[in-house]
Amino acid sequence: MMSTLTPMASFTPKTTETVGHETVLLKEAVEALMILPTDTVVDATIGGTGHFKELLSRLDEKGTLVGIDADDGAIGRAHTAAAGATPAVHMVENNFRNLEQVLDDLNITSIDKSLFDLGWSGFHLSSGRGFSFRVKEPLLMTYGTPVKGETAADIVNVASEEAIADMLYSLGEERFARQIAKGIIEAREIAPITTTDALVEVVLASTPRWYQSRRIHPATKTFQALRIAVNDELGALRDGLTAAIERTREGGRIAVITFHSIEDRIVKQMFRDAAHAGQGTLVNKKPLIPSSAEVAANPRARSAKLRVFEKGVEHSYE
Repeated sequence: MMSTLTPMASFTPKTTETVGHETVLLKEAVEALMILPTDTVVDATIGGTGHFKELLSRLDEKGTLVGIDADDGAIGRAHTAAAGATPAVHMVENNFRNLEQVLDDLNITSIDKSLFDLGWSGFHLSSGRGFSFRVKEPLLMTYGTPVKGETAADIVNVASEEAIADMLYSLGEERFARQIAKGIIEAREIAPITTTDALVEVVLASTPRWYQSRRIHPATKTFQALRIAVNDELGALRDGLTAAIERTREGGRIAVITFHSIEDRIVKQMFRDAAHAGQGTLVNKKPLIPSSAEVAANPRARSAKLRVFEKGVEHSYE
């Protein structure tokens, strides 16, 4: 029998979820890059094409835009958005962690500006890959080809209780990580956990009733942790930013939009380390955040932070 801390709340998953996508910090991120019409620009995360289209609009026939995304759906949206464009446009289905290889393949030795929007597109919620805890779907959580050959179902059905608890705590900052990990182990002994609704039921059975009455769904952090683990998002972030810093010309800029504290700490530290190494400086010592009006219109924007790094500026960030 699965142990429960409280009576399990009812959960009736939907069969589909229709979700739109609103780009966060659209104008702020693009304006912070100070794009010139002839720049070579990288959109490292095409997503819903909000930033992609805005970046494209700032370039002329001598400019170049490289759009990267691991999701073939995003590549298709970018092709539609770029139809008839005068700048040179390259759409690459890849993970931005491979930015250096992408640029080499395109014979681009250096870039002027780059944008990393680490928020996942609303289109992922309706992709059928298990990103949403509100619908019944296969428990995959992959953007494209699994980075390590693992899906979320592989992790929850194979990993040890300790490994699952550590993952939930370190990647999801889940306060009930140990209880949920224990619940997962007990549940999978009865039957494999292969769908999103089955995982949600474990989370509900493993957390107290008050935790299920908050504004944030109790499975939010569990799903976040699994998504990050499956796609090695933190490793990809470090690899992609390292390449961007190295390949950006003097005076060029890199903008990164994060949506949770783990990502933001990595970006802050990497930019700070680069500044202390004399590679450039932080444009703003404190991150830019969405306006109250944007948050009211799009609640997903509430946790967004924008950090911008300028390459080759002599004074360092203190």
